[in-house]
Amino acid sequence: MTTAVAARVFRLPDLGEGLTEAEVLEWKVAVGDTVEVDQVVVEVETAKAAVEVPVPFAGTVLRLHAGPGAVLGVGEPLIEVGAAGAAPEDPAAARYREEEQAGSGNVLIGYGTGGASGARRRRRGRARPTGGAPAGEVRAEAAEVVRAEAAAPAARPPLAPRVISPLVRRIAREHGVDIAAVAPTGPRGVILRRDVEQAIAAAEPREPTPRERTAAERAAAAAPGLADERVPLRGVRRAVADKLTRSRAEIPDATTWVDVDATGLLDVKDALRRTRPDLGIGLLALLARICVSGLRRFPELNSSVDTGRAEIVRHGRVNLGFAAQTDRGLVVPVVRDAHLMTTGDLAAELARLTGLARAGKLPPEALTGGTFTLNNYGVFGVDGSTPIINHPEAALLGVGRVVDRPWVHGGAVVPRKVAQLSLTFDHRVCDGGTAGGFLRYVADCVEDPAVLIAHT
Repeated sequence: MTTAVAARVFRLPDLGEGLTEAEVLEWKVAVGDTVEVDQVVVEVETAKAAVEVPVPFAGTVLRLHAGPGAVLGVGEPLIEVGAAGAAPEDPAAARYREEEQAGSGNVLIGYGTGGASGARRRRRGRARPTGGAPAGEVRAEAAEVVRAEAAAPAARPPLAPRVISPLVRRIAREHGVDIAAVAPTGPRGVILRRDVEQAIAAAEPREPTPRERTAAERAAAAAPGLADERVPLRGVRRAVADKLTRSRAEIPDATTWVDVDATGLLDVKDALRRTRPDLGIGLLALLARICVSGLRRFPELNSSVDTGRAEIVRHGRVNLGFAAQTDRGLVVPVVRDAHLMTTGDLAAELARLTGLARAGKLPPEALTGGTFTLNNYGVFGVDGSTPIINHPEAALLGVGRVVDRPWVHGGAVVPRKVAQLSLTFDHRVCDGGTAGGFLRYVADCVEDPAVLIAHT
């Protein structure tokens, strides 16, 4: 008999940022483990990022309410913790109790159903094993038959399939067998173990005939890899889909682009790497610095549209988002107050956020609040793009790959390091003149970094 223990249920907490659900990625504890207050017990993935969740109780883990891959809403049971040293409930006992409480058709006949205990009879003799089944199982099945014959009056036909043994019910459940579809062979319609096993055997796929095998092989050869695959749209992938769909639906965007000679900027990067390797300033940090300077000169692009109040909101701070590719998909961490940072500060923060993103440990607040996004899609080996604005922002700068191309420099055609810059902007916040002015300023800084120094 299982001893009842005082237990506390910890429910999925509100993870902030308006998140309503999370997917269980990995449990850090198991049933029977001892946990301390604020110990991390599970890692979940929200629509923003992967989050480690601590438990506010100390004691023994009695139950994990969801397995990996399950999606829970905020407030749903997550983990159950009892007093230290409490024994977790035996799974078989839990299943037995659930069946007893399941209602009509699931209550075990002859166990507390009333009226049947006085009608029990005993039969002597041993059951002879048949079909290779162990003698113990045969004796158990014979006992089930005896209970079935005594459980209900013979004149009353069963209204639902009868399963006496919890073992038989468990076997059916584990193999996905519908009890209602099983033909009973026991007395008065009782479903025995052999009935369930026959149903399992009948459901197993048979070996195809040579003719069928040949036809299947021909079909596979004619159309390889055409089988459909369904991938759940959830977590980060669903958040990205929702945001981009909303962006396309609400923002009247336009894109303008220009080719630039990035040789000068690369020379500056290489010089900084030689003279100040401790700063770790790379191309992305330099481009971020240029964007911040450009947004100071063209604040219209550091804005968003409040459709509810029919207002354009020009943000006083520059919270610079940047696209980062991770194993969980594309995320956009945000460098807050980028306008207050030096180029070295920007490089350090970009590196820190990129590391957290690739480790799946970005907190939700690091993915919100951006006012402008920088997307270096050149790392994927592409030249140009018309990127979708990261709603609710008003603009996004894309940078293509830097490659050697013929370029007129100093009156001669020579090979130079050339890249394409593209600016996608919300046409509600400005016209093409402002967008073009910003893009031209960025291009001038890339081609001649002295322009950046002169304006900052």
